[in-house]
Amino acid sequence: MSTKITLDQWQALIAVVDEGGYAAAAEALNKSQSAISYAIQKIETELGVRAFALEGRRARLTETGHLLYRQAKVLLEEAGRIESSAIQFGHGWEPLVRVAADGLFPQDLVLCALVDLAEESPLTRVEFQETILSGAEEALLRHEADLVITGRVPPGFMGDHLTRIRFVAVATPDHPLHHQGTLGLDDLRPHRQLVLRDSGRRRLDSGWLGAEKRWTFSHGHTRRQALLRGLGFAWVPETEIGDDLAGGTLHPLPLREGVYRYQELYMVYADGQYAGRAARYLGEGIKAGLAASEHAPPH
Repeated sequence: MSTKITLDQWQALIAVVDEGGYAAAAEALNKSQSAISYAIQKIETELGVRAFALEGRRARLTETGHLLYRQAKVLLEEAGRIESSAIQFGHGWEPLVRVAADGLFPQDLVLCALVDLAEESPLTRVEFQETILSGAEEALLRHEADLVITGRVPPGFMGDHLTRIRFVAVATPDHPLHHQGTLGLDDLRPHRQLVLRDSGRRRLDSGWLGAEKRWTFSHGHTRRQALLRGLGFAWVPETEIGDDLAGGTLHPLPLREGVYRYQELYMVYADGQYAGRAARYLGEGIKAGLAASEHAPPH
């Protein structure tokens, strides 16, 4: 199937809109203004539409022009991804893979997959960031990661479900909350709640935040140390405090309801089907490690 409009001509239309005029578009694309005018005329003539309408000395997008502009941007982005993928696959492994993983996900599974990647592609550099709440989603939207493990898949992306993380409300055995019988949420309010700060710019909150006193931490390890010192209570992923629960240094709170909460986690490739070889290899390694851990017999 042949097309009437070239990518260069679509690029000219996008530039006229983004740069605010024909002259600025010509300068941005390092072309003559007549070449830009011809490209727009070619689009309108071949497709039988009007992309721009003159208002005085300025051209504004028509309703059809808005549609063409949006679709042309998608087309050029897709073409760019195809070219990038061709270059990557032509050279084998990509030189850099960036990973953003929600701190809820067991980081040892990511590290095991990285060990395998290092053996297969020792020259591939890795940038790994551990995120909290909206941090992973933000890294995806800001094009700061190639592989993301996130609690929410934003519009425009596809994700594979990885696992469900269970949170449990806990405190040390000698915490006053363990000496009040069965608890309701009102019983928690006078006591200090220990929470984590969102690593993204949106500064989202997660879970119940009704305590009159609250301490906020930037890392789960530090919050766990505060819990073990009896400085408050918190809903914490069971994967983070499994040994503490088994050893009795932390006990689930005797809540009437809400002692457990859940968070789904998903894996997302930023470039979708055009994800690089290293990103794909790492993602499959993480999935394989997770499947093996879930089917392993309990200790």
